[in-house]
This record gives sequence, structure tokens and C-alpha cells, in this order.
Amino acid sequence: MDNIKNIAILGSTGSIGTQTLEVIRDNKQLFKAFLLTAHSNAYLLIEQCLEFVPAYAIICDESKHQQVQESLAHLPVKVLAGHEAIKEMVTHTDIDIVLTAMVGFAGLEPTINAIKAGKDIALANKETLVVAGEIITSLAKAHNVKILPVDSEHSAIFQCLTGEQDNTVEKIILTASGGPFRGKDAAYLANVTREHALKHPNWVMGAKITIDSASLMNKGLEVIEAKWLFDLQADQIDVIVHPQSIIHSLVQFQDGSIKAQMGLPDMKLPIQYALTYPNRVKTNFKRFNFLDYPNLTFEQPDMDTFRNLKLAFEALERGGNMPCIINAANEVAVAAFLKNETGFLEMSDVIETCMQKISYIPAPSLNDYLNTDKETRIFAQNLIQKMPLKAIRS
Repeated sequence: MDNIKNIAILGSTGSIGTQTLEVIRDNKQLFKAFLLTAHSNAYLLIEQCLEFVPAYAIICDESKHQQVQESLAHLPVKVLAGHEAIKEMVTHTDIDIVLTAMVGFAGLEPTINAIKAGKDIALANKETLVVAGEIITSLAKAHNVKILPVDSEHSAIFQCLTGEQDNTVEKIILTASGGPFRGKDAAYLANVTREHALKHPNWVMGAKITIDSASLMNKGLEVIEAKWLFDLQADQIDVIVHPQSIIHSLVQFQDGSIKAQMGLPDMKLPIQYALTYPNRVKTNFKRFNFLDYPNLTFEQPDMDTFRNLKLAFEALERGGNMPCIINAANEVAVAAFLKNETGFLEMSDVIETCMQKISYIPAPSLNDYLNTDKETRIFAQNLIQKMPLKAIRS
């Protein structure tokens, strides 16, 4: 029992959280679900607790606390509610790894608290590094904490760099599937709906990240995240569209050699690698066969049509609180698009306008990030509500 790792899963009812529980289910001799948290999906949280019996469960939506508590009353599961409870519980002495799969900015403060408590982080919440990469990486170094990437692209880079600590990286190449609208022009995108955008060709993901993938904002956020994870400059990060999603990303070294990490698109593999690092544990995952993919293709991303990727590179170049601004604006824009309150192309317009209008801070503190996030969300929401879709672009 001493070798079993206690895992805290922040966002256990989302796509990454549910797949993490699949990994735990298949490796009960290695892992124990110690803490499960959900935003508002009480039914699935209850179902997960009935199977995995964690020591603690937290439902952020406090109106559902009683429902969860009563449903689990016969089990030794302590049920808490609210975001503050998550920030506190991630510091529990019995937790070995905190897997952060909460959506968006909400994951920042729990991650900071977990790092300060000396917990290794399996990072699926890319927004944490996008918003406050300098703070997070400095804290991790100060507290001797490992940041283990769960995103398939960053896990691929991480795996390619293993054993290469003394070798200089010339650049990294993040691969993108291109999403459901690869090759489409602005005229086509002007009329796409949420239903179109939610149909990703290769990956099964939550709604927010699926829309981000369709707009290429997900790749833009990954570019910013990569800068902090791997201590790179913007000109050391490239993006290439690879529709088959077999090569998950690549590293080019100063001698010109390139290493790539490959495999079928299955998030359980990078999740398991983050939880078992530096070891690899045998799985029954489906294996890749080259003969099933005789043609692997690559193309440049269209950053004129899919402007979010260009905006992300611009935010990375400016630094300061600019990545925080684009993250907050994007979260508001995506939420509005999912509710049919704004158009697909208008999401980029909202983000760009926020970048122009929100106060720029070159060396922000944590409070600056919190205030920037709040200010940007209010501004973006008002922009969407008060301006006709076409007017936003003018």
C-alpha cells in the first residue's frame, strides 16, 4: 500500500478527469483517487465517488452540496463545497500528485496552493501557465515541484527531451490537427454553428477545448504554455498542421536532429505517463500501425483566417499580462459562442479588441493577474452584449 500514489483530480467530471479515472481503474495497484472535484455535475461526481470512494469530494456549485452529501452519506467520503474548499484541500498532506483539469482561469489559485504545499502537478489546465507562467515556474523551482504536462503536445515535447538535459534545443514544433474547419476560408467560417465546431475529427474533448481547437486558440494557448514549460523564446516555437494527429510534437536540437513522439490519439497515454513518470507502465491501449497510416501529411497553419493563433503569438511577444487578457477574453467569447450569442469569427474580434483596450502591465503580480482577468471578462461580456456581431469587427 505504501507504493500507491494518492491522486487529487481537479475537474474529475470533465474529459481529462474521466480519462484519468480510467487510468486509475486500470492501475489500482499504483493509484488511489484521494480527492475528486466537479464544477456543477453532481450526478457524475456522485457516480465517481460510489466507484472510487475518495477521501474527499468537492462540488463547486454550493447549491448541490446537500445532494452530493446525502447521496454519499453511507460512504467514508467527506463532501465539501465551493472553490475555496478546493484551494484548501489541494494542500492535504496525504496527496502525492494534483492533476489539474479544471477548465480555464479557475485552475490558477488551486495550482499555486498545491505547489506551495510541495505537490507535484500533472498539468492539464494550460490556462494556468498561459495566465501566470512566470509565477508558476518560479514557485515550482522554489518548492522543488515537478510540473508534468498532460496535454498530448507538451507531453510529447517532455518525452522527447527526456535524457537530453545537456543538449541545446534549437526549436520545438507543436502539431495541430487543424480542427473541423481546416482549409476553410472566412466566408465559410462566418456561418458555422456551435454544432459544426464541436465535431472534432480526431479527439474527444470537452466543449470549451473543442471550440478552441476549431479556432486554433487551443494551439495558441499551447504555444504560450510551451514557452514556460520548456524555457523557450517565441521564435523557438513553431506550429505545423498535421491532420492525422499521429505525431504529437517534435523537438529540433542544435545539430539539426529532430525527435518526434508518435502514437494514436488517446489522452490516457499522456495522463498515465504524467502519473507514473519517470517510469512507463504496461497498458492495453491500442497500438499504432504504420500500415494503417501510409501517408502522414503536414501544412502551414492559416493564421490570417484563424487569427487566434496569430493573436496568441503577439501576446507571447508582448508578455506581461497580455496572455492573461487573451485567455479571459477567449473564455468569455467561447462561452458566448456556445450559447449562440456571438459568431465564430467574432470571437477573434472580441479577443483582439480586449488586447487593445485593457490596460497593459509589463511585470504583473498575482493580484494584477486576478484584476486583469476580472476587468477583461467584464469588458468582453459588455462588448458581446452591446455590439451587433458585424459591428464588433468594424
